[in-house]
Parts: sequence; C-alpha cells; structure tokens
Amino acid sequence: MAIRLIVGLGNPGPEYEQTRHNAGFWLIDNLAQSLPNCHLQRDNKMNALLAKTSIGGQEVWLLEPQTYMNRSGQSVGALARFYKIAPDEILVVHDELDIDPGVAKLKKGGSSGGHNGLKDITAALGTQDYWRLRLGIGHPRSLNLQQPVVDFVLHRPRKEEQHLIDDALAKSLQIIPMLCEGKFEAATMQLHTK
Repeated sequence: MAIRLIVGLGNPGPEYEQTRHNAGFWLIDNLAQSLPNCHLQRDNKMNALLAKTSIGGQEVWLLEPQTYMNRSGQSVGALARFYKIAPDEILVVHDELDIDPGVAKLKKGGSSGGHNGLKDITAALGTQDYWRLRLGIGHPRSLNLQQPVVDFVLHRPRKEEQHLIDDALAKSLQIIPMLCEGKFEAATMQLHTK
C-alpha cells in the first residue's frame, strides 16, 4: 500500500488564497511546482484542479477540490471511485488548529476534529481510514488572539507565523516521496523528529 492520491484542502478564489484554511492548497501548489511537467488543470467533471504525475516512481494524482471546504468530499469521492483508489491510498493535507505553526503531523484515521473538509471526505468515502497530513496553523487561544476560530482560519497568518508554516511545508514536502513508496513509518519518524 502506498499513497496514490494527494488532496490539498482549501477554498477556491483569490480572496481565500492566502488564508490559513488554504494550507492544504499551499502544499499541493509547492509540490506541483517542484515536479517536472506537473501542472494543475481544471477538471469540471471532478470539480477540482487536478494533475497526474509521478513521485518516487509511482503514478500519483494531485487534487485541489474547487467546491469550498465543506463539500471537499465530492471531488475526493468521485476521483477515488473512478480510479479505484482505496481510502488508505489517500493523503489529505489540511490546516490544523490544534498544532502550532511550524509543526506538521502525519496520522491515519481518527475523527475530523471539527474540520468540515475532513467531515465531508469521511462521509464521501464512508470511512475515516485515510491518511492526513496536518499542517499546524495554531489556535487563536494559543496565539493570544481575541478572534473567533471561523474568523481566524479565513485570515492570513501573521508574518512570523507564515515563516513557521513555510518551514513545516518544506519539511512535509521532503516526506511525500516516501509516502508514495509506502514507507509510512520512516516518513512519520522523519516528519515528527525535530
């Protein structure tokens, strides 16, 4: 078993591009730019930006749903069904309030933790048993901000937070080839080691 589909979560449109909730899109964009001849293209049937590429010698799909966060499962479910991709071959990259900026964590399964994108993907796949790459954006409480969570995720990170998030993105990009080769334990160890 190895990762065959990497999904970045976010909201479409320029007004959301730089917001914390789009951290999943940031990783997919950086990954696509780092790969030769890899260009995300609009696919109206899947309602997504999509690219087929090769990572670690494996054929892999990159997907950015264009449905808004709370309907992300439409694109993920459609692509997984069409290409017969099992849930444990899917990696969903998303922003995570419960992790500090600069930290990324890999896990398989578990609850959505209140993340509407994950909730919808779980409903579309009929299981929680898929991989998640959780990119820490911090929580307004932990960052001493008097801001409601909904407002917080739809705003740009402060400059010092953005630098930390960029570091976590770079570290996360290094383990993607390992995940596409099925080396989950080694990838987890590398990502979780400071």
